[in-house]
Amino acid sequence: MNTKILIFGATLVLLAACSGKKKLEPLPSDATIVAFGDSLTDGVGASAGKSYPDVLSQLSGLEVINAGVSGEVTAQGVQRLPLVLETHDPDLVILMEGGNDILRNLNQAQTKSNLSKMIEMIRLSGAEVVLIGIPEKSLFSDSAGFYEELALEHQVVFDGETMSDLLKTRSYKSDSIHLNNEGYQVLAETIYELLQEQGAL
Repeated sequence: MNTKILIFGATLVLLAACSGKKKLEPLPSDATIVAFGDSLTDGVGASAGKSYPDVLSQLSGLEVINAGVSGEVTAQGVQRLPLVLETHDPDLVILMEGGNDILRNLNQAQTKSNLSKMIEMIRLSGAEVVLIGIPEKSLFSDSAGFYEELALEHQVVFDGETMSDLLKTRSYKSDSIHLNNEGYQVLAETIYELLQEQGAL
C-alpha cells in the first residue's frame, strides 16, 4: 500500500513539474475551439443546447464546435479528424475519445496509438490540444492509464479525473455511461476553469 502511495505521489510531482511546459497560448477573441469526441461530446443524455460544448461556448464567449459523433471508436476518429481540422481551422481542440474502445474491449495499445495520431494531427494543424481521460469500465476506476501516458509523452494539458468523478455520481448521469444536463454543466465548467488555469482564457 505504501509503495502505491509513493508511486502515486511521484506521478503527481512529475505532472506538476511538467505543468509549466504545458501552458496554453492565450486564445484570441475570435478563436475557434473544436470539441472532438464521441457521444459524451455530442451530448447524448442532455437537452438541446445543454451539451458541454454548448455550455463551454456560453461560459467562454467563444465559438465551440461540437464535433462529437455518438458511437465512434478511435479508429474512426483518426479518419474523421483531418476533415474537421480542415473545415474549422481551430485554435484549440478538446480531445475526449476512447470510451467506446474501452466499452468494446478493443486493444488498448491500438487505442493509445490512434489517440497519439490524433494529437499529432492537431498539432500539425497549428492548434493546441487539451486531452480529457475516460475511465475504465470498473465503477470506481480512474481514467485508463494510456491517457496519462499520452499526456506525458506529448506534453499536453490533461484532465484525468473529471469524467471519472462525474460517472461515479448518479445524480450527474442520464444512464450508465452518459451524463445529464447537470453533469455536462459541471464538465463544461471544469474545462473552462482548466483553460483559465493554463492561460488560454
